[in-house]
Amino acid sequence: MPPCRHGPDRLPRHAPVPPRPACGPIPAGRNGRPARPTVGRCVVATRGALRRIQLGNALSAFGSGFTVPFLFVYVTRVRDLSAGQAGLMFSVLAVAALCVLPMVGPAIDRRGPRPVLALGATVAALGSLTLGLARTGMFVMLGAALLGAGIAAIQPALATMIVRLTTAPTRARAFALQFTFNNLGLGIGGLIGGLIVDEHRPASFTLLFAIETAMFLVLGAVCGTVRLPAVPATPVGTTPGSGFRHLLRNRAMVRLCLVSAVIFFTCYGQFESGLTAFATEVSRISPRMLGVALAANTAVIVLGQLTVLRITQRRRRSTVIAATGVVWLLAWIVTAVSGLVHDNSVAAASTIVITFALLGVGESLLAPTLGPMVADLAPAHLLGQYNAAQSLVKQLAMAAGPAFAGVMVGAGLYAPYLAVLMACSILITVLALRMRHSLNPTQNGTVVAESTLTRQPATPQALTA
Repeated sequence: MPPCRHGPDRLPRHAPVPPRPACGPIPAGRNGRPARPTVGRCVVATRGALRRIQLGNALSAFGSGFTVPFLFVYVTRVRDLSAGQAGLMFSVLAVAALCVLPMVGPAIDRRGPRPVLALGATVAALGSLTLGLARTGMFVMLGAALLGAGIAAIQPALATMIVRLTTAPTRARAFALQFTFNNLGLGIGGLIGGLIVDEHRPASFTLLFAIETAMFLVLGAVCGTVRLPAVPATPVGTTPGSGFRHLLRNRAMVRLCLVSAVIFFTCYGQFESGLTAFATEVSRISPRMLGVALAANTAVIVLGQLTVLRITQRRRRSTVIAATGVVWLLAWIVTAVSGLVHDNSVAAASTIVITFALLGVGESLLAPTLGPMVADLAPAHLLGQYNAAQSLVKQLAMAAGPAFAGVMVGAGLYAPYLAVLMACSILITVLALRMRHSLNPTQNGTVVAESTLTRQPATPQALTA
């Protein structure tokens, strides 16, 4: 069996895919002794690379946990900007991501995910450092733009690397662990950051951003140097814009993007906007209890993710997504109940905690589902663009969610606000059940089939430097 060679990050364009070597007798090594099987070593190397990616992701989330909960306070109370300027900063974050994502997918498919991730981590680190040192509104906006652009490049690159380092049977677990470590890192980082931060000491905020900057650089160093399997060559006749056209012709992927948009709008787009406002203004719970509710959400994800994974492994992915809509419908009903019992502080606080926990259950159902489904829908040479399209949908929905919440909450329309979210939860279930007719058994998770992409991690020639 030939030795494991470390070549370029991807195969030359239009080059044929090298055949998988046939199994045969192990060649003799030094002194006539049998050589160690290189395929086994390559599999171990692939698992080690995946562990490095998970570690880098967790450390990056840990760094972000130091700053994300305190961005609004930092901008308004430490840098003395208005609430409107703070809102503009969050808009700049989202717009920068939206501008970058259409270029990220083709870059991943042409150059590979490693250089894209390394560049994204560097840009995000520069953005975080700029925010920490900013003294004027202009530099705050510049830092937000750099941070948004960097994170937009990191997310699809990480998803592509996880897909290329896993096989079909192990992919759901890998995405579930990524989501778990991400939430664990954010939670621990936020807890420690809360102990450090002091709005009367600007240097404490600078320290938080410095930690986040360092963690982005660690992510780039740890994940930007892993060895990845090669992918099949780009088919002849493929042009830079053909990936987007291919995606639009993929009926199942279009439906997945549609249901994903409703998912991110209904839950993730409400966490730090409408739901928080309802909990404090209508249910009248204290900020401390709101922190307990957020901790309950994180605890459900961290402690229950592997259990949820075992339950969902042999279920149709479309059914799992539909179940998420049902769980979230129950969560928004419980939220409405909390507003009705606001005179009883214990009951109101308890129902809000249950709401955040139920939202966490739904998130746990989605973590091992959406990522692997995108991987099974995407051709190997367009995986980066499919992941970038999913990230683009997420950014759009998470920008629309807070905007919608701001309008409804600002007008005091809390009952219609919850009614819309309940309707969106039902829509998730309906769209998921309709989507199953566009999926084959492999894409729907009922049959595990190894593609060329998923088999290559065990092939010696497939590992790259």
